[in-house]
Formats: sequence, C-alpha cells, structure tokens
Amino acid sequence: MDYDDVCVLVPTYNEAETIGEVVADFRSAGFDDVLVVDGGSEDGTDDIADEHGARVVYQSGSGKGQAVREGVREHVDREYVLMLDGDATYRVEDAETMLKPLLEGDAEHVIGNRFADLRAGAMTQFNQVGNRIINRGFSIVHGESYGDILSGYRAFTRESFLQMTLSSDGFGVETEMAVECAKRNVPTAVVPITYLPRPSGSDTNLRPIRDGGIIFLELYRRAKTNNPLFYFGSLGVLSTVTGLVIAAYVLVDWLTRDVSHEVLAVVAGFGIIVGVQLLMFGVLADLILTLHRETLQEIDRLDESRDRN
Repeated sequence: MDYDDVCVLVPTYNEAETIGEVVADFRSAGFDDVLVVDGGSEDGTDDIADEHGARVVYQSGSGKGQAVREGVREHVDREYVLMLDGDATYRVEDAETMLKPLLEGDAEHVIGNRFADLRAGAMTQFNQVGNRIINRGFSIVHGESYGDILSGYRAFTRESFLQMTLSSDGFGVETEMAVECAKRNVPTAVVPITYLPRPSGSDTNLRPIRDGGIIFLELYRRAKTNNPLFYFGSLGVLSTVTGLVIAAYVLVDWLTRDVSHEVLAVVAGFGIIVGVQLLMFGVLADLILTLHRETLQEIDRLDESRDRN
C-alpha cells in the first residue's frame, strides 16, 4: 500500500519509554512523514522522536486535544492523517486496516475498535466498564454506534477534520470527533484492531474518574446541537418532575395537616412551567434541526448532480 499521502500524527507528553519504538516501527513500515506534536515533555520525548526520524513540533498550548487541532491545522499537508498515541499500545500492523477505507473512498473517518482484540492487561476492568457505559450513552444520545468512541487510533481525511468544530484540550478530543461525525453525517467506518498493554515503565497520563466525568459532560453538552430533543427534554423532565414532587408535598401537607406552604407552591409551579417550556423548546429545536439536515442533504445531492453533468 502506498503511504505517500499519509501523515502519521502522534501527540505526546512524557512518552520517552515508548516513542522511539513507535516512530521506528512506522518509519520502517514505509511512512515517511511521522509528525510528533510534543506538549512540553520533561523526559526527552522530543529528542528521542527526532533521533528515530520523526518530524517534531511543539504545541503552543497544552493537552491532547489542542495538540491534535494544532498539528492537523498547521503542520499537516498530506491528504490523510493516521492518528495514534505514543505509548506503544497500538500496532503498526493495523495501519493498513485503518487506512484502507479512506484510500478506497469508502469513508472519511475511521475508528479502530480496541475491543475487537483487547489483550490481557491492556485495560483495567474499571476502564472497560466505563468505556462500555460511555459508548452506550453516545449511541443513545447521538444516534450512532461506533463501537469504541474513545479509541485513540484514528484515520481521517484532513478535509473532513477541518470541517469539524473542536474545542476540547484534553482527552475529550476523541469524543468530540465522534460527535462531529454523527452530527455532520461524515462517512465513518469502524475496523477491528489490537490493543496492547503499556510497556513496563511507561505511565499513563489518563485519570479515569476525572477524564471520564469530562467526557460524560462533553457528550451531554454536545447533545444541545446534535440531539436538542434529548438535551432540552431531559432538563424539562427533571424540572417538571421536581415541580410535581414539591407540589405533591405541598398538597399532602395541606390536606392532612392544614399547613400551607406558599413559597414552595410558587417554586413547584415555576418548576412545572419551566419544565413544560423546555420540553416544547426541545421539540421545536429538533424540528428545526431536522429541516436543516434535510436542506443540507438536498444541497449535497444538487452538488453531486452538477458534478456528474
């Protein structure tokens, strides 16, 4: 397979134990453009990557998400990008599987599913459960099932990436990319890959509880523009149910003890009214979004028809 149009993008931070092996493997496999975006490593990651033939640049900010955005937008000039972590948990042998849907024109974004071949010790049971919950939540909220939205092994066209609206600076970048694929109807393929345990002496930068919470919040926040009925509907249901519970308490106390709670009654009424309004707003926003998507699809069809003629 010809990799002349492919840039291998590796965001790094303190990966001195593994980055040399990663760069050497991809260089040996025929990738002549291995771009390491370093986030200010203090263990010589940048020097090791350079010694093994990588093109090393330094991100202006911090965090994986910022490194990926800056790397693709400012330092990649190839048509295709193969993105992976620098911790030697992803195999160069899977690169062809990752790139094939792109090179054959079947997809613009490819996700490597780690659960297809998850090696012993590669992921703790706690992280496995968390990943399953997040993936399930994504499919419910955003209506697509990508199998492993947190996978760091990605392949995509540079053009499709530049069309995405990404803002996360940390590990939420993979989640944002998955949401953007669902939102913009980007042709996306999921392929099986092998996920290896980190080599001994290599420490992870991931904090499961903190980063998991950030990812959940990002999933919910992004639903505002991708699934407004769920976003505003859930807030509306919460507000309405809270108002009804308070109203029930006020009513029972008044009927059984002849005690009135004027302030609580006002709060209950306010909660119910706001909840109903949020539900109505969610329905309206969902209708507008549906019409917007149908308009974009019609524009795409017209463009394709014009190109054929």
